[in-house]
Amino acid sequence: MEIIGNVKSYDWGKTGERSFVAQLAKANSETLEIKDDCPYAELWMGDHVNGPATLKRDGTSLQQAIRDDPVGMVGKEAGGQLPFLLKVLSIRKALSVQVHPDKVEAEKLHEKFPDVYKDPNHKPELAIALTDFQALCGFRPYDEIAGLLNASGELRTLLGEDVLQKFAAKEEDAVKQAYERLMHSDQPAIERCINGIAERIRTSEQSLLDKLFLRLYDDFGADVGVLSIYFLNYLQLKPGQAIYLAANVPHAYLDGDCVECMACSDNVVRAGLTPKFKDVDTLLRLVSYRCAPGESMLFQPKLLQPTEQPHTKTFLPPVEDFAVSEIRLPVPVREYTLANPANGSVLLVLGGKGRLRLDEGESIELGFGKICFLTSKLGRTVKLEVDATGEEFLAFQAMCNDFI
Repeated sequence: MEIIGNVKSYDWGKTGERSFVAQLAKANSETLEIKDDCPYAELWMGDHVNGPATLKRDGTSLQQAIRDDPVGMVGKEAGGQLPFLLKVLSIRKALSVQVHPDKVEAEKLHEKFPDVYKDPNHKPELAIALTDFQALCGFRPYDEIAGLLNASGELRTLLGEDVLQKFAAKEEDAVKQAYERLMHSDQPAIERCINGIAERIRTSEQSLLDKLFLRLYDDFGADVGVLSIYFLNYLQLKPGQAIYLAANVPHAYLDGDCVECMACSDNVVRAGLTPKFKDVDTLLRLVSYRCAPGESMLFQPKLLQPTEQPHTKTFLPPVEDFAVSEIRLPVPVREYTLANPANGSVLLVLGGKGRLRLDEGESIELGFGKICFLTSKLGRTVKLEVDATGEEFLAFQAMCNDFI
């Protein structure tokens, strides 16, 4: 069945028709009017209570449709709801420096602070770049952090020589001590540090990291999150590249468009680059201090069925909640078979035209922005016909991860 995604207008989103989310949403909904000064940040395609998609035929929420027929929609094993949430993001300025709690911590946080942590689920997530995409992700290698901190007189003053000496002595907890000192520094000290760095690098030849610093400084001023760039890997992804974010991995998306899939949750522990509530102590308690090169954060898809589905590459994170397939059909391909797992799936079309052939001669026309919920009762495979438009067919399909 066709569904209409739920649009989120967060401040960091790209505005008007410049937003890929807006372009998709307009193609997906016949009634949506795009406002030029409105940010269109996220398109949600799932049944999460904070933004369920709706059925195009009658406006029923996907959440309610699943409740009405849980076995027919998502099968016997899904517990009456989708375990995943598919999104598209269009990012104009940085999202918050954040981590996501694991399942045990999510349950505790939800019970204690239900107004902040809206559900008891964990939120591992996968981001697949659609355009050039920038993100902070995971702690840099130990020696790289030491070099950046030592090269900045402002950071040396803020953190103190006792912390810098830990790096010189190669102490194992030096990164933890430095980051905790940073995040617990008082605001006047943070302002002196950030303003000093900004004044110094504005008058010198600027590196890529300097340019990122000034961009974040212009957007967020003396927010402590600006200084996270000296601790976290700065990744610049090309279209098709992906990163997987397990529980407690620190990260912040900075710029670009991506397809994102996650466990069905909206839990975020923030500590910088945001006007929203910052739960610094919780983030410091949960965050993983694993130091590794940025390229180690890249996540590769697999070709699961090279004979039956040679043009389907699937991202398989180490969780049962979700997997995502990229279906990219070369121009000569006119017929193809899509898999449909036992718990159903969500299909988002981003390029090309065609149709899904259903039972009893029925079909669903496909084109840019079309979103289809493929129900459990539809069967394990679905036939796809592709029109001869001269454009490759591109779609992403979110599903439960039955492959682990």
